[in-house]
Amino acid sequence: MRKTAVGSTVAGTVAVAVLVACGQSVARSGDAEPRAAKTGGHTYKLQHSDIHWSGSKTPFESQIKLPDGRRVAMHYLEKKGLYVQDYSPKARGWSKPKAVYRTKTDACQGITLKHRAGTVAAIADWATYCADGEPPQESLAAVATGRLTKWDRHLTKGFDGWAKADITKNGKQVTFKYHSDRLKWTKAKGFPKNPLDH
Repeated sequence: MRKTAVGSTVAGTVAVAVLVACGQSVARSGDAEPRAAKTGGHTYKLQHSDIHWSGSKTPFESQIKLPDGRRVAMHYLEKKGLYVQDYSPKARGWSKPKAVYRTKTDACQGITLKHRAGTVAAIADWATYCADGEPPQESLAAVATGRLTKWDRHLTKGFDGWAKADITKNGKQVTFKYHSDRLKWTKAKGFPKNPLDH
């Protein structure tokens, strides 16, 4: 039985999330690697989900390519949550994997990634008994712009999960949709009051 959508706000206890700080150099001394300093640390390989999947293409990771050659890849890690990397065509490498949302709940469904006008939107879900057909218990909507190193996030609990994300032509607004439910992100204000930021 599917659960009733709760809209764009979250009441009650909120899952703890950690957003890893982005865009900072690991070292500033003369011993720092020149390549890492010039490319912003895009010296890593693409990481993959560690969740077992018997099919040909796992739903536990996703990747998109932007018109300028950059890429964004997300993957679930078992009992850890959602991680992201961005690819630099100039450096020909990926950034270090960073946590977008941490949870020990089982990954559910796939990861949706969409881009337009330099804005990237993502949808990810988790549920305790997802493998048994239960609907999501945690649904995350996330948006990144510019250097794609910082993600605005909004979590909805006890929700069936966002079905799609529509991005305006100028990339300044994203609307997450599930039937009649709507959640809007704007470049000027971000998401509505976000319970993850406390």
